[in-house]
Parts: sequence; structure tokens; C-alpha cells
Amino acid sequence: MAKWSRLQFRSIRTEIAVAFSCLIVCTTVVLTLNTFLLSSDAVKKNSSRYTAKLIEQVNTNLATYVGNMTSISDMAMQHADLQALMRLKDPQGEEGQEYTRRTADFFRAVAESREDIAAILFIGGNGAIVSDRNRQGLKDYGELTRQEWYETAKAADGREVISSSRVQHLFHGEYRWVVSICRQIGAEAAGPGLGPGSSGSDLGSSSSSSSSSSSGGTADGVLLVDLNYNVINDLGQSLQMGSRGYVFIVAPDGSFVYHPQQQLVYSGLKSEPIGAILDAEDAAFEMENDGTPKTYMVRNSVFGWKIVGVIDPEELAGNKRQMQSTSFLWGGISLVLALGLSLLLSLKLTEPVKNLGRQMKKLETGNFDVRVDITGVNEIGRLARTFNLMAGKIKQLVNQLVLEQEQKRVSELKALQAQIQPHFLYNTLDSIIWMAEMDKSAEVVTMTSALSKLLRSSISSGEELVSIRAELEHVQSYLTIQMIRYRDKFTYTLDVEPAILDCKTIKLVLQPLVENAIYHGIRNKVEAGHITVHGRRTAGGIKLGVSDDGLGMTPEQKERLIAALSQSGYSNSSLLELALDRYKWTEAEAHGRSSGGVGLYNVNHRVQLHFGRKYGVTVTSELEEGTTVLLRIPELNERGQSGAGADTDFN
Repeated sequence: MAKWSRLQFRSIRTEIAVAFSCLIVCTTVVLTLNTFLLSSDAVKKNSSRYTAKLIEQVNTNLATYVGNMTSISDMAMQHADLQALMRLKDPQGEEGQEYTRRTADFFRAVAESREDIAAILFIGGNGAIVSDRNRQGLKDYGELTRQEWYETAKAADGREVISSSRVQHLFHGEYRWVVSICRQIGAEAAGPGLGPGSSGSDLGSSSSSSSSSSSGGTADGVLLVDLNYNVINDLGQSLQMGSRGYVFIVAPDGSFVYHPQQQLVYSGLKSEPIGAILDAEDAAFEMENDGTPKTYMVRNSVFGWKIVGVIDPEELAGNKRQMQSTSFLWGGISLVLALGLSLLLSLKLTEPVKNLGRQMKKLETGNFDVRVDITGVNEIGRLARTFNLMAGKIKQLVNQLVLEQEQKRVSELKALQAQIQPHFLYNTLDSIIWMAEMDKSAEVVTMTSALSKLLRSSISSGEELVSIRAELEHVQSYLTIQMIRYRDKFTYTLDVEPAILDCKTIKLVLQPLVENAIYHGIRNKVEAGHITVHGRRTAGGIKLGVSDDGLGMTPEQKERLIAALSQSGYSNSSLLELALDRYKWTEAEAHGRSSGGVGLYNVNHRVQLHFGRKYGVTVTSELEEGTTVLLRIPELNERGQSGAGADTDFN
């Protein structure tokens, strides 16, 4: 602790600055990681440049091969014997056989001089067939002219057509992979014919009689030169692009000219993003293929093919794993040190705040004696000092408030209990005078006796709680007076469990409920009504209630009354007016005046002031069926102590 005391700062700002210093260490780790990523990116770019050079080399070699095939095609097309053979009407004759042999010898010489040539074949429009190989095994004229390469060349109208890689179908039982160049060639019949043994130099000196006897019309044919697919395959396999990098070639129609895993591609076990490759123009793009991120570099060739180099970013970065291990090792060491230092500093910075928070929690629970130890002179220390002053002041104010509220509660209870209904008293005395004048002495005695008991209960002081028995006697006196005043208007029943008669309740809580039932439930009813005063013991205490079969309330009136009874703020005058809107119990209402008597709201108010918010008044009512007002109070025995009871429901 002595070491930490030497690290005390006079300002919390300084402590935060130290915390930021720790964040700098973490930032260093981030920069280290960023450096590693930049280095990896540089390696990728170098690999991309190397791959671009390899692709350019492949493009150059392919252009050379295709150029040679084109040259061979041009040379064969200009061969004099081939030109003469095309003009013959009957290439199967003796003269045609000689031209065929000499042209075949020429094709054979060319093919034997180059290993990349797989086959040279000419098919004439006159039925002539010439190959660099013997006619044995060569398919017949009709079958050859139905093959795709022949039809494509005819449709190209003299333009050179370069095919994708395909299986050669020229010879029976022989299926070789080749790349083909084919084109349609033709010669004018008006030109001189070439006899056997003629060369290209004496094209114009041939005997016209020989030509005229064997030629006529327009002559044409299709020349096919097949490039050995192994040449392209060897070229692709010779490239060194790591263990997972490779090159493939795509034709303009999206078919593969060459792919190192061509069998897997054709069997559907491997795929390439052909659409993106065809859309790319001498560009590079990254794409995930077969679950692996790859970089594709596309180069357009002059003859329409697209040469694609595929780079595996992880594999081409030769030292990436070593760089990664080293960077992460030092980054991890720095991170552990930074986290340790950050943890220690955060503990030191937050401990005073946490301690202050714990003391505030105690203050929230009502413990106003809590105090916070002042351990520094910074902002937190000054905050702790202010908290201590605040806690002391709150304790003083709470004690003062408790005293004032207790005095107020006692005064309110006394004031509520002391309220007397002047109009009720006036009307009762007026009824007594009227009965005396009518010589109804018995009724005068009964009403006067009931009024005496009623007034005695209302104005008696001293005890705040009375027994339920005494409260029922008070209600019975009140009902006696009202039954005399309203002859044959209602009857009543007292249905209270004998077991609760000696339990305690606040006095003068049932009379307002009964009076409410008379004035707002029974009085305006055409036929006679009935009032029931009931009481039961429940699991949560005692329920006293008053039910009538009077007019009842509309749903809107009931909702307003329930809302008023459930709201807090007992002294709110607008709330009192809302509660008494339907349930004012004073007789002053009958005369068009308002009075501040004790109604449902005041009963609810008194019960909750004395016993708490969990007790009070609840109302249920149905229009034209009647109203029931229930009063829930705790079960208190004769000594005012709480007791337990069984749950008995009643309506």
C-alpha cells in the first residue's frame, strides 16, 4: 500500500492519462499486426507480378504455336497440287489420285518436321480427301463432313477458326486430344489447272487442254490442321507457380482449351468462375472458389483465348507463416503485459468509485449513517467528502419529515373522524319534529335513541381502533334512522362471521359505504331495495363489504372510480373530485350543493394511511344489477395485534 500511496495523483485526469499510456501499448500491437498484413500484401503483389510474367510467357508461346499452324494452313492452301485437286470434277480418277498422293506427301513432310502437328486434313467440295496419313483408318467423306469443325469452317466463309480442346474423330479407333485450326479455301475454275508434277512456280504454264478436260465451275474445300494437345499441356505443366497455383486457358465460348485438372472439371468435381473470367479484360480479381480464396489474373490473347493464372494467396506467400508466428508471438507478449498493467491501473482507479457506489446502495436502503473514507485529494476524494455531507443532511431532513408526517397523519385521522354531516343531522331532526307533531311517540323514541348512539360513536375520542362489533352497532343505528325516514324503501341484512366481531378496525368506515348504497343505489330505484353488510376472514386479513341491488354503475363510471381509488397523492383535489363524481355520500348533493364529507375516497384514504397501501377499498358493479364495495383490512385481535385466518371468499 505504501507503493500505491506514492503513486497518488492530485487529479484524476493524470490517472486517466496513465490509462491511455497503457492503450498505447495495445495500439503498438495493432500496428504490429498491420505491418504484418502490409508485408503479406507486398508479397502477394510480387507474386501477382511474377504470375503476370508467366501468363505473358504462355501467351507468347501459344501465339507462336497458333501462328505456326496458321502459316502451315496458308502454305497448304497455296500448294499447287491442292489447288489443282480442288478443281477436278472427279478426284477419284487417275489424275486425281496423282494429285492426292503428291498433296499427301506434302502434308506428311510438314507434319513430320514438327512434333506439335497432330494431323493435316483437306476435304474438298468435290469429294476429295487428303491426309498426312494413309487413307486406311480414315473415316469416310460423309462422316467427316458432318463433324462440327467442318460445319463451323463452312459457316465462317473463309475466316480462320480456332477450336477449343477437343477429341479428334478423324480416324477409326483413334481419339486424341487436339486443338484445331480450320478454314474454307477456294480457287477460280477459270484459272489454269495444275497437272501432276507441277510446282507452284509454273502455275500459269499448265496445258489448257488438260485443265479444260477435267475441271470446271468453282472449286472449294476445308483445310484442317490439328495441334497436339500435349504441347499446350506440357507448356502449362512446366510453369512453376507453387504447389497450388496453376494456369488454364478458356475459349471465347467458355469451354476449356486447357486445364491441369480437366477431368475433374468435366466431371463436376471442380469448378472455375467462367462468367467472371469472360467479363474480365486483362485484369485481376479475387474470388472464393471451392471454399478457398483465390486470385485470378486474366490475359486476353490475340486469337480470342483467355489465359488465366490462379494464385493461392496463402501458398504463394512463402514466408507468411513464419512472419505470422513471429508477429503474433511478440504481439501476444506485448498484449499480456499491457493487459496486466491495465488491470492493475483499473483496479486502482475504480476502487474508490466502487466503494462510493457500495455506500450509496446502503444509503438507498435507508441507512443514513453510512460514511465514505476519504483516501485522496483528487476529484473522487472531494466527491466522497460531498457524499458524507449529503448523507448527514438527508438523515436530518428524513427525521424531520418523519416527525411532520406523523403529526400530519394523526391530525388527518382526527379531522376525518370528526366530520359530521350537517344535512343528515338537520333532516333527521326535522323528521323527529314531524313525527312528534303526528303523535308518533314510539317512532320518535326509536329515532332519537338511534341518533344518540350514532352521534356518540361519531364524536367519541380517545381510541383510534374499535371492534367490528361496535362498528356494526354504529351502522345498525344509522340504518334504523334511514329506514324510518325512507319507509318501505329498503331492507337490510347483517351477515358477519361471529369469529371476527372482536377484531379491530378503524371506526366510521362502514357507515359511508352504507350511506353510499342508500343514496346512490337504492333511493332512485322504483321498487324496494336490499342492502347487505357482510364480513369474512381471509388469508390476507379481513374483508368487510356492503352490497346493494340498486342502480349500479356504467363501465365508464366504474373505471373512473377505480382509477381514482388506485392513484396516489391523497391530497390532490382534482383526484378527490373525480372519486366523488359518482360516489358523493352527503345529502348536500340532493340539494344541488357539494360538501367535503367522508366518502369512498376518504375511507380508502384513512385505511391506507393507517394500515398501508396493500389495504383499502375495491368496487365491483353492474348497471341495473347493483354494486358491491369491499374493504380489506388486516386481522387485528382485541389487543390490536395481527393474527392469521383462513381464506374464505364471498361476493
